[in-house]
Amino acid sequence: MILFNCYKDMLIDYKNKSPLIGNDTFIAEGAKIIGDVSIGNFSSIWFNVVIRGDVASVRIGNSTNIQDNTVIHTSRFNGVASIGDNVTIGHCSILHACIVQDYGFVGMGSIILDKAIVESYGFVAAGALVTSNTIIKSYELWGGRPARFMRQLREDEIEYIKQSALNYQSLANDYQQDEENLPIYD
Repeated sequence: MILFNCYKDMLIDYKNKSPLIGNDTFIAEGAKIIGDVSIGNFSSIWFNVVIRGDVASVRIGNSTNIQDNTVIHTSRFNGVASIGDNVTIGHCSILHACIVQDYGFVGMGSIILDKAIVESYGFVAAGALVTSNTIIKSYELWGGRPARFMRQLREDEIEYIKQSALNYQSLANDYQQDEENLPIYD
Protein backbone atom coordinates (compact mmCIF):
# COMPACT_ATOMS: atom_id res chain seq x y z
CA MET A 1 0.00 0.00 0.00
CA ILE A 2 1.43 3.38 -1.03
CA LEU A 3 0.16 6.38 0.90
CA PHE A 4 1.62 9.79 0.19
CA ASN A 5 1.76 12.42 2.94
CA CYS A 6 -1.07 14.33 1.30
CA TYR A 7 -3.44 11.40 1.94
CA LYS A 8 -3.48 11.90 5.69
CA ASP A 9 -6.25 14.55 5.48
CA MET A 10 -8.25 12.53 2.96
CA LEU A 11 -8.67 9.29 4.93
CA ILE A 12 -10.92 9.76 7.95
CA ASP A 13 -11.59 7.18 10.66
CA TYR A 14 -15.16 6.90 11.90
CA LYS A 15 -16.34 4.83 14.89
CA ASN A 16 -13.10 2.81 14.95
CA LYS A 17 -13.33 2.03 11.22
CA SER A 18 -10.51 3.12 8.95
CA PRO A 19 -10.50 3.24 5.16
CA LEU A 20 -8.42 0.49 3.53
CA ILE A 21 -6.67 1.49 0.34
CA GLY A 22 -5.12 -1.02 -2.07
CA ASN A 23 -1.72 -0.99 -3.68
CA ASP A 24 -1.05 1.64 -6.34
CA THR A 25 -4.44 3.26 -5.84
CA PHE A 26 -4.46 6.97 -6.62
CA ILE A 27 -6.40 9.42 -4.46
CA ALA A 28 -6.57 12.96 -5.83
CA GLU A 29 -6.46 16.10 -3.75
CA GLY A 30 -9.70 17.07 -2.05
CA ALA A 31 -11.13 13.55 -1.89
CA LYS A 32 -12.59 12.40 1.46
CA ILE A 33 -12.83 8.70 2.26
CA ILE A 34 -14.57 8.08 5.55
CA GLY A 35 -15.03 5.05 7.79
CA ASP A 36 -15.77 1.51 6.61
CA VAL A 37 -14.49 1.85 3.05
CA SER A 38 -12.21 -0.53 1.16
CA ILE A 39 -10.74 0.23 -2.24
CA GLY A 40 -8.87 -2.38 -4.29
CA ASN A 41 -5.60 -2.17 -6.17
CA PHE A 42 -4.91 0.15 -9.11
CA SER A 43 -8.12 2.13 -8.63
CA SER A 44 -8.40 5.92 -8.81
CA ILE A 45 -10.44 8.30 -6.70
CA TRP A 46 -10.44 11.70 -8.37
CA PHE A 47 -10.68 15.29 -7.18
CA ASN A 48 -13.30 16.12 -4.53
CA VAL A 49 -14.90 12.68 -4.42
CA VAL A 50 -16.65 11.85 -1.13
CA ILE A 51 -17.02 8.20 -0.10
CA ARG A 52 -18.85 7.79 3.22
CA GLY A 53 -18.83 4.42 4.93
CA ASP A 54 -20.34 5.76 8.11
CA VAL A 55 -23.65 3.89 8.44
CA ALA A 56 -22.71 0.83 6.34
CA SER A 57 -19.72 -0.32 4.31
CA VAL A 58 -18.54 0.77 0.88
CA ARG A 59 -16.56 -1.73 -1.23
CA ILE A 60 -14.76 -0.68 -4.40
CA GLY A 61 -12.84 -3.22 -6.49
CA ASN A 62 -9.63 -3.17 -8.51
CA SER A 63 -8.87 -0.87 -11.45
CA THR A 64 -12.05 1.13 -10.88
CA ASN A 65 -12.23 4.89 -11.40
CA ILE A 66 -14.47 7.20 -9.40
CA GLN A 67 -14.37 10.56 -11.16
CA ASP A 68 -14.41 14.12 -9.84
CA ASN A 69 -17.15 15.34 -7.47
CA THR A 70 -18.87 11.96 -7.15
CA VAL A 71 -20.58 11.03 -3.87
CA ILE A 72 -20.90 7.43 -2.72
CA HIS A 73 -22.92 6.73 0.42
CA THR A 74 -24.80 3.93 2.10
CA SER A 75 -28.04 3.52 3.98
CA ARG A 76 -28.64 2.32 7.50
CA PHE A 77 -31.85 0.74 6.17
CA ASN A 78 -30.92 -0.48 2.70
CA GLY A 79 -27.31 -1.41 3.17
CA VAL A 80 -23.94 -1.20 1.56
CA ALA A 81 -22.60 0.31 -1.62
CA SER A 82 -20.64 -2.18 -3.71
CA ILE A 83 -18.68 -1.31 -6.84
CA GLY A 84 -16.80 -4.04 -8.72
CA ASP A 85 -13.60 -4.24 -10.74
CA ASN A 86 -12.89 -2.15 -13.87
CA VAL A 87 -15.89 0.11 -13.28
CA THR A 88 -16.14 3.69 -14.53
CA ILE A 89 -18.18 6.15 -12.47
CA GLY A 90 -18.48 9.46 -14.35
CA HIS A 91 -18.01 12.95 -12.92
CA CYS A 92 -20.60 14.31 -10.47
CA SER A 93 -22.48 11.04 -10.00
CA ILE A 94 -24.33 10.02 -6.84
CA LEU A 95 -24.42 6.36 -5.82
CA HIS A 96 -26.49 5.48 -2.76
CA ALA A 97 -26.60 1.97 -1.27
CA CYS A 98 -26.45 0.34 -4.71
CA ILE A 99 -24.42 -2.27 -6.57
CA VAL A 100 -22.37 -1.74 -9.73
CA GLN A 101 -20.83 -5.01 -10.89
CA ASP A 102 -17.54 -5.56 -12.76
CA TYR A 103 -17.22 -3.46 -15.92
CA GLY A 104 -20.34 -1.47 -15.11
CA PHE A 105 -20.44 2.04 -16.53
CA VAL A 106 -22.17 5.03 -14.92
CA GLY A 107 -22.26 8.19 -17.04
CA MET A 108 -21.59 11.72 -15.76
CA GLY A 109 -24.18 13.27 -13.48
CA SER A 110 -26.12 10.06 -12.95
CA ILE A 111 -27.90 9.12 -9.73
CA ILE A 112 -28.31 5.50 -8.67
CA LEU A 113 -30.56 4.88 -5.68
CA ASP A 114 -30.92 2.21 -2.98
CA LYS A 115 -30.80 -1.45 -3.96
CA ALA A 116 -30.46 -0.71 -7.67
CA ILE A 117 -28.09 -3.04 -9.51
CA VAL A 118 -26.02 -2.32 -12.59
CA GLU A 119 -24.90 -5.73 -13.83
CA SER A 120 -21.56 -6.38 -15.57
CA TYR A 121 -21.38 -4.35 -18.78
CA GLY A 122 -24.55 -2.48 -17.86
CA PHE A 123 -24.41 1.11 -19.11
CA VAL A 124 -26.12 4.07 -17.41
CA ALA A 125 -26.29 7.10 -19.72
CA ALA A 126 -25.14 10.52 -18.54
CA GLY A 127 -27.68 12.31 -16.37
CA ALA A 128 -29.83 9.22 -15.74
CA LEU A 129 -31.82 8.67 -12.54
CA VAL A 130 -31.87 4.96 -11.68
CA THR A 131 -34.63 4.48 -9.12
CA SER A 132 -34.53 2.11 -6.15
CA ASN A 133 -34.64 -1.63 -6.87
CA THR A 134 -34.04 -1.21 -10.62
CA ILE A 135 -31.89 -3.88 -12.28
CA ILE A 136 -29.90 -2.86 -15.33
CA LYS A 137 -29.01 -6.10 -17.07
CA SER A 138 -25.69 -6.88 -18.73
CA TYR A 139 -25.20 -5.24 -22.14
CA GLU A 140 -28.17 -2.88 -21.71
CA LEU A 141 -28.16 0.91 -22.12
CA TRP A 142 -30.47 2.81 -19.76
CA GLY A 143 -31.10 6.56 -19.73
CA GLY A 144 -33.54 9.28 -18.73
CA ARG A 145 -35.21 10.46 -15.53
CA PRO A 146 -36.39 8.03 -14.39
CA ALA A 147 -34.06 5.72 -16.29
CA ARG A 148 -35.61 3.30 -18.77
CA PHE A 149 -34.21 0.58 -21.01
CA MET A 150 -33.16 2.14 -24.31
CA ARG A 151 -31.46 -0.66 -26.26
CA GLN A 152 -28.77 -3.36 -26.23
CA LEU A 153 -25.17 -2.16 -26.34
CA ARG A 154 -23.22 -2.28 -29.57
CA GLU A 155 -19.85 -4.03 -29.69
CA ASP A 156 -17.98 -0.69 -29.88
CA GLU A 157 -19.72 0.47 -26.68
CA ILE A 158 -18.69 -2.72 -24.89
CA GLU A 159 -15.09 -2.06 -25.96
CA TYR A 160 -15.45 1.56 -24.79
CA ILE A 161 -16.32 0.33 -21.27
CA LYS A 162 -13.15 -1.78 -21.17
CA GLN A 163 -11.01 1.01 -22.58
CA SER A 164 -12.37 3.59 -20.14
CA ALA A 165 -11.11 1.58 -17.18
CA LEU A 166 -7.68 1.20 -18.81
CA ASN A 167 -7.49 4.89 -19.71
CA TYR A 168 -8.15 5.99 -16.15
CA GLN A 169 -5.67 3.50 -14.75
CA SER A 170 -3.02 4.96 -17.08
CA LEU A 171 -3.95 8.53 -16.16
CA ALA A 172 -3.75 7.70 -12.43
CA ASN A 173 -0.28 6.22 -13.01
CA ASP A 174 0.80 9.49 -14.63
CA TYR A 175 -0.45 11.48 -11.64
CA GLN A 176 1.28 9.13 -9.19
CA GLN A 177 4.59 9.45 -11.02
CA ASP A 178 4.33 13.23 -10.91
CA GLU A 179 3.44 13.07 -7.19
CA GLU A 180 6.44 10.85 -6.43
CA ASN A 181 8.74 13.48 -7.94
CA LEU A 182 7.38 16.33 -5.80
CA PRO A 183 9.13 17.35 -2.58
CA ILE A 184 7.28 16.29 0.59
CA TYR A 185 6.58 19.02 3.14
CA ASP A 186 5.44 18.21 6.66
